[in-house]
Amino acid sequence: MGLRHAGWAVLLGLVVGGAARSVAQSQGVSPNDVVANLEQCRVHKVTEFPGSHKFGSDYVETIATDPAAADADTIYGLTADLSDAVPWAERAMYISKSVDGGATWVEVARLNGRYFDAALGEGIFNGLAVAPGATYFVVTTQRGAFQVFPQTPGAAAAIARAIPGPRVPDTPPKVHIAKRPGEPVRANVVAMTPDGKHMIVGYGYFDLEPKLHAYHLVAEAGGPGVWVDDGPLPAPPTEMDLLSAEFDDPAKAEPGFLYLGTGDQVYLLNLRTKHWSRLEGVGPDSAIHGMSVVGGLHLAACWGIYYPTGPGMVRRVLNASFLLHRSTDETGSNLRTYSIDVDALRPEREVVSSLTGIYTSGDAGRTWTRVSGLPEEEFRTARFNPDGSVLVSGIAGTFLVNPFSDACAPKLKRRVRARR
Repeated sequence: MGLRHAGWAVLLGLVVGGAARSVAQSQGVSPNDVVANLEQCRVHKVTEFPGSHKFGSDYVETIATDPAAADADTIYGLTADLSDAVPWAERAMYISKSVDGGATWVEVARLNGRYFDAALGEGIFNGLAVAPGATYFVVTTQRGAFQVFPQTPGAAAAIARAIPGPRVPDTPPKVHIAKRPGEPVRANVVAMTPDGKHMIVGYGYFDLEPKLHAYHLVAEAGGPGVWVDDGPLPAPPTEMDLLSAEFDDPAKAEPGFLYLGTGDQVYLLNLRTKHWSRLEGVGPDSAIHGMSVVGGLHLAACWGIYYPTGPGMVRRVLNASFLLHRSTDETGSNLRTYSIDVDALRPEREVVSSLTGIYTSGDAGRTWTRVSGLPEEEFRTARFNPDGSVLVSGIAGTFLVNPFSDACAPKLKRRVRARR
């Protein structure tokens, strides 16, 4: 399907890095023009998200897929419309669906203020999982984890069912948190098996007591099922907050391990023995913001990226040069990264989102190129589409780029010496 079902309009042209580029917005140009735009190395800005379109409302925090969907172009995204310019009563979080790799979006569910707490930093690290067939979603917020059902036409907000989880204890926590005893502990990472029968949810946020709970789905008459808490898993060996999580094989109904990225390290949970181990090769104080398990474990960390070297082992990439500070043009490998994705159809291609932009590699990470034409902002999310284009998102908004098109390849111009 790819981008051939999108509607677009071409706006002004930009000259970046010596190549003519333009930014296209989804306003109604033919699908053929969309393909042509990306093939000609133009950057497309996505503008069809629900909400106010104020600061940060077009930033896709996390992207998830339906494990039962045959079409890899269908994705789901979580956005948060929590700008100070939006009245409290109108602030909301949205689940949206795209059937064309992120070119256009349709609202699936709107979560009102009952399900999140904008005063405590929502809109940065919320989790999203999709049940098979997209019959419902699991969203994590400051108020816990919720089973969110697709919204019926005309409804003002989605129906969401609270998933049982830990509560703030009566005993004082190790550090002060802006919650009262009995309130839900903030939920963060979530990982669901592709059959939709088991799930792991992480809890805790700067309280020095992160937790993981295991769940199983119990059938209900005429409903999608109810999540039952099996209780806490052995506590991860860290006091830091939980930032990312992936099963070793997300396609297996019974994965063997869970990778857990925290504010300091990566830990490996053996799901059969329930034993924790520390991943070998990760440096100290490496907040693991994102990970990919395509072709082995790849990590996006606070101070760089890591590549797999063997089972349970990674190494930090030191020979790559990234733009560290735009104002000084300083380069090096010590880059603050937020996500990493490996193209499952073309595993030599990779993309990283970072503090200074989006970087891609076409040779399995040996060399990297910064994507031009994007706003001078940090980017948090990046995902490959089956056609090779890349959906990227950050505070400045969401964009589609095609950095591996022939038009984006550097070209040398021959100079012809005039005859005398």
